[in-house]
Amino acid sequence: MTRRYFFLSGVAVFATLLFVAAQDGELFFRINRSIDLFGKVYREIVLQHVDDVDPDHLMRRGINGMLEGLDPYTVFIDDKESDELELVTTGRYGGIGISIGMRDGEVVIVNLLEGFSASKQGLQVGDRLLEVEGTAVSKLKPEEIRRLVRGAPGTEVRLKIAREGDAAPLEFVLLREDIRVRNISFSGLVEPGIGYIRLERFSRTAGEDVRSAMKGLKSSGSLKGVVLDLRDNPGGLLDIAVDVVSAFVPESSLVVSTKGRRRETERRYVTDQAPLVPDLPVAILVNGNSASASEIVAGAVQDLDRGVVVGTRTFGKGLVQTVSRLTETASLKITTARYYTPSGRSIQLLDYAHRSADGKASTIPDSLRRTFKTKNGRSVSEGGGISPDSAVAELPVGPFVAALARKAVYFKFVTSMAARGRLDSTTRVTDRLMADFERYLDSTGFQYEEEAAEALRELRSIAADSRYQPSFVAQLETLEKLAAAEKRRSFERYRDEVWRGLHMELAARWQGERGRIQASLEGDRQLGVAVGLLKQPSSYGRRLAR
Repeated sequence: MTRRYFFLSGVAVFATLLFVAAQDGELFFRINRSIDLFGKVYREIVLQHVDDVDPDHLMRRGINGMLEGLDPYTVFIDDKESDELELVTTGRYGGIGISIGMRDGEVVIVNLLEGFSASKQGLQVGDRLLEVEGTAVSKLKPEEIRRLVRGAPGTEVRLKIAREGDAAPLEFVLLREDIRVRNISFSGLVEPGIGYIRLERFSRTAGEDVRSAMKGLKSSGSLKGVVLDLRDNPGGLLDIAVDVVSAFVPESSLVVSTKGRRRETERRYVTDQAPLVPDLPVAILVNGNSASASEIVAGAVQDLDRGVVVGTRTFGKGLVQTVSRLTETASLKITTARYYTPSGRSIQLLDYAHRSADGKASTIPDSLRRTFKTKNGRSVSEGGGISPDSAVAELPVGPFVAALARKAVYFKFVTSMAARGRLDSTTRVTDRLMADFERYLDSTGFQYEEEAAEALRELRSIAADSRYQPSFVAQLETLEKLAAAEKRRSFERYRDEVWRGLHMELAARWQGERGRIQASLEGDRQLGVAVGLLKQPSSYGRRLAR
């Protein structure tokens, strides 16, 4: 009986292997047949089409066509884009120490890194970039400009800039240096005993940087709690997210697991070192732009009941990408698995495998989302990102404030002050400065559209088309006059927001991005709620109780 049992078991295993091999054989046959067909079509188009066809461009279009029907994270990476991949994986790049941004249609230097070539040789925040190595940048995308500026450390790059107050453009020859990206843009105490760390990205050294920041906070005195800010953090390397979590949770804790079609994608990631702050109360700040590795951290902290998550629902990216090298200059970043939080839930929002008739990816209805349990038995749901333990909505931004930011008015006003010699490290936002700013808005002809005025204009059009009575139109005219009067009061209505915008811009001029962030934390509602929970052990404990 024993021999028969082993014989039948062996037959079953052999039959399974034959079945799998047959399936693989069929799949490889279909792959080879399709490659042969694709090659023939490609060759015929390049050789026979009536117009000249660029073979490289046609191949790229063909590759993009194949990837188009998959998910947006499966992408082809050529030599022009490999620098960004290298930056994510190594956390280093060759550059001159500037950050650029679009300000009202112009390419402007918005930040300088201390100690690097740009700041040492006299470039200034507010300088408008005209040329890089003789190439005009006005019609280039920001990523194309960055590729021109960056390069191998030790090489030179020539820039031509325009500076307010100087009639002629200025030219600089700058030396590229090895620059390490900063994962943490700010860390410090926001209140006595309450530490704050803003983690911007998950490059290779993010875990080390978080530990270093935590040690710095602990050395500053009695630490009663810490806020880890992951708002607007788009993510990065999965294993680095695990490394970040390991600073807070017990050793050997499951942080995330992955599973795809192939067996080798099934992995469990656990922490392999003792936590730096095993018992310190923790709050994680998130919003709709917190994605990928940020969601792994927030999901693990939530599922393990190690801290409270505060803010708004996260982005909902629960897919894992693997980079496959195709040639010396080309790679394929391909989605190979889904990831799952410690409770076993997937937080992926969109199902790209099932699309509607118009090509949109589907979502799981709330009624069909499964419920999972945290370590303490709290209920959490799958799909649609991480829902915060304490939901705090972001304040809506009015059209006046949005237009000031979109048109970079704060930036240009402070730049004009600097050009006139009216700016130094003692400059503060006062009533006089606010009045100067209001006059600046008038002198530059600043305009924006009020939502109420736009709605009334549409209603007037409807009234005319529908032949409403003259009395109705007269009432609309009265409302339009009232709306115009309110628009003239916009500066006063949004005085607090204007003060905050100017305060942040002034802080950035003297302390860089760190200064801007520190100024932005004043009056931050979500941070205020997180700090409040950390300062009240009873409220904090209730959020984590079953």
